[in-house]
Amino acid sequence: MCDHHHLRSPAQVGIVDHISSLSDDFGELVESEDYADITLIVENTCFKSHKVILAARSEYFRALLYGGMKESQPGTTEVELPDTPAQAFGALLKYMYTGRMNLLEMKEENLLDILGLSHRFVFVELETAISDYLKAILRLQNVCCIYDLANMYSLTSLCNFCKDFMDRHASEILTFEPFLSLSLNSVRDLLARDSFCAAEIDIFRAVCEWAKANQGIDPTPILDVVRLPLMSMEDLLNDVRNTGLVSSDAILDAIKLQLESRDMDLKYRGFLLPEENIATTRHGAQVIRGEMKAALLDGDIQNYDLDRGFTRHPIDDNNGQGIAVKLGHPYIINTIKLLLWDKDMRSYSYYIEVSMDDKDYDRIIDHTIYLCRSWQKLHFPPRVVRYIRVVGTHNTVNRVFHLVSLEAFYTNKPFQLDQGLIVPSTNVASIKHSACVTEGVSRSRNALINGETRHYDWDSGYTCHQLGSGAIAVQLAQPYMVSSMRLLLWDCDDRSYSYFVEVSTDQQKWHRVADRSKEACKSWQTLTFEPRPVIFIRIVGTHNTANEVFHCVHFECPADSSTGNLLQSVSSASSSGVSGSITSGPLHSPGLNRSTSAADRASLGTPLPMFCHEEQSLQRCTGGGNGLGMMGAGAQTAGGAGAMAELLHTHHRHSSTSSHASSSSNNLELPSPRLMNMDMYARPESQQDVPEADRIDTQ
Repeated sequence: MCDHHHLRSPAQVGIVDHISSLSDDFGELVESEDYADITLIVENTCFKSHKVILAARSEYFRALLYGGMKESQPGTTEVELPDTPAQAFGALLKYMYTGRMNLLEMKEENLLDILGLSHRFVFVELETAISDYLKAILRLQNVCCIYDLANMYSLTSLCNFCKDFMDRHASEILTFEPFLSLSLNSVRDLLARDSFCAAEIDIFRAVCEWAKANQGIDPTPILDVVRLPLMSMEDLLNDVRNTGLVSSDAILDAIKLQLESRDMDLKYRGFLLPEENIATTRHGAQVIRGEMKAALLDGDIQNYDLDRGFTRHPIDDNNGQGIAVKLGHPYIINTIKLLLWDKDMRSYSYYIEVSMDDKDYDRIIDHTIYLCRSWQKLHFPPRVVRYIRVVGTHNTVNRVFHLVSLEAFYTNKPFQLDQGLIVPSTNVASIKHSACVTEGVSRSRNALINGETRHYDWDSGYTCHQLGSGAIAVQLAQPYMVSSMRLLLWDCDDRSYSYFVEVSTDQQKWHRVADRSKEACKSWQTLTFEPRPVIFIRIVGTHNTANEVFHCVHFECPADSSTGNLLQSVSSASSSGVSGSITSGPLHSPGLNRSTSAADRASLGTPLPMFCHEEQSLQRCTGGGNGLGMMGAGAQTAGGAGAMAELLHTHHRHSSTSSHASSSSNNLELPSPRLMNMDMYARPESQQDVPEADRIDTQ
């Protein structure tokens, strides 16, 4: 036995860690016959071993040597292991004693043998380590052997990795000699994949070569996964028929299917590149229809403005041609991301269709009855696609559809669909997801949905509206199937509120999902209701025990169920979905002896500053009948007068060079109710405020 001291880094005082020396000492037992009590015979080679070590390290040997089998009978000193390569077993035996193995020093054929033995003798950790190493060294020359072994032993991770690799090199794999040595099941599983993308006639010819190389094995199970309808009639009649491997009836059925079926009903193959945008010029994609084609696929989602950076098409007289993109190859996709032109508050309606031949199209997204804006992230069941067509059907400003960016890819991330709409698992009423606050008074736009739930006080961090008039409104970027919401009422003192919440998809028909107008509600509120499509959310305050203004600090849809947020709220939802949840306010909440808040002063006619989003025009800061403004009808009431006057004063100061710019905002006249109810956003004052595409259409 080894009695020398091993040089190791000193362990922490009080901790004894001599694992390395233990491994070395046990490793010496492999080279010695000392204390051996069992001989393992492998390919006429004897390996002197120790029963107790073998049993401790392997369930297989524990059952073999101590499980009541004949090898466990007293007096048994030799055990033969059939169908076991000696060289690979020697390496495995040393691993059993030491827990170490240098894969870098091994030849690939020995490595594959060891992988098989580790599976047979149930060394799971070693099996995983070898699988990970084989993934790292995978190449065309060895992938068939590794795949066949992984398939044989049901090593799912390694098997899928090999198939993904072979998908990306399908045409080369078919002509590579190791393909002929694959087992029947391995070939069938590989060719059955939609993502194994090669010309179908080439796949058929490879199957014919495999059948010749594997005489005596019926190739019918493999031929069953060859997609005859994807071949040309000439290939079917001249190549397939002459081999005699396919019956005449099968060939005629394939021809009949070609002639009578829609093209998109055929079971196409496509390339699969998970999480990679394939609608790029690098992948050979090109815009084949639409005006100003160059902008759509250039990858620039920052530098677009009134005149450039988008692709467009007229909504009328377009014959459904829309904006069309041809991909470089057929691809499998389940996700499309669009960026609709969003330099103002306009909304669009549209649908998306896909095709393989640019003639027969399937509609995968239909948002023609919804108002959508900015970024659209759209999921659908996986489809093999060569052409993507986006057709705009409505624009709240004019009759032109503008598209800044289009991405298409396949995602492995889970998603849930209900009636074709995404069921979100995280809050989509956020700036990150392109939601926006369209009505309400606040010091900064979108304060309600910026994710800040702690830093608010008497003067900032909330959005409000005058009781009895107006509302707080949020527009989601696209329709979602929603069943819950959560909001934080201002809670820096002991006041309570009453309110109700309505939702809509078109701002015409509203559905009340929560009614707490007869309850005293404080702080966090969690609302649940039956799932329904939602784009627009309207929160209407009906009572405040302190004054005539309703204040909301934060809103999310759906309700965030993460642990951190649940700790902040206590929900007591009733079966009808009408309830109030109460928690304490933020940690920094000021004392009750603090002076009146800015919003409270607004209820008394004192100006409350309102955020105006960069635009200089008053009409870009006021909401209309479609809710596209930060100030709603509440600005017309006494409580909103101060805020509106301050807004007008701010606008006047920025847009006028008159000496009256410094006059008191409270002396300015408010816009008439009629003006406040107009969709001012949809009617720009001057042509320089209109995108170049819009100016063309309005001439």
